[in-house]
Amino acid sequence: QVHLIETGGGLVQAGGSLRLSCATSGRTDTKYGMAWFRQAPGKEREFVAAIGRSGSPTRYTESVEGRFTISRDDAENTAYLQMNSLKPEDTAVYYCNVASFFSTDYSDYGKLIPWGKGTQVTVSS
Repeated sequence: QVHLIETGGGLVQAGGSLRLSCATSGRTDTKYGMAWFRQAPGKEREFVAAIGRSGSPTRYTESVEGRFTISRDDAENTAYLQMNSLKPEDTAVYYCNVASFFSTDYSDYGKLIPWGKGTQVTVSS
């Protein structure tokens, strides 16, 4: 079974940057849409960014627009999330997943590949 492995998280000061990576353990269909979600303590998992096949379209939640950039490398079966100008409110566990089409809806993800363990991002003030 294909698995997702999120890496790149860590502790960073406000205003800093991190680059998250999401690799699949096996080959996946490049027709899939991919997305990042995050879950802060005591809160529900929320949408962060999504990207369609071949890198288009892209969509972001309003709070990260202009600061985060989602990208993908289909040859490497990997998605990325470049996070700049990080804020304490960005602190969360970040997860990636795939869907059979472009979507920002959490319910469309996790059906093709199980959710991974995520990667912790902590932004200090």
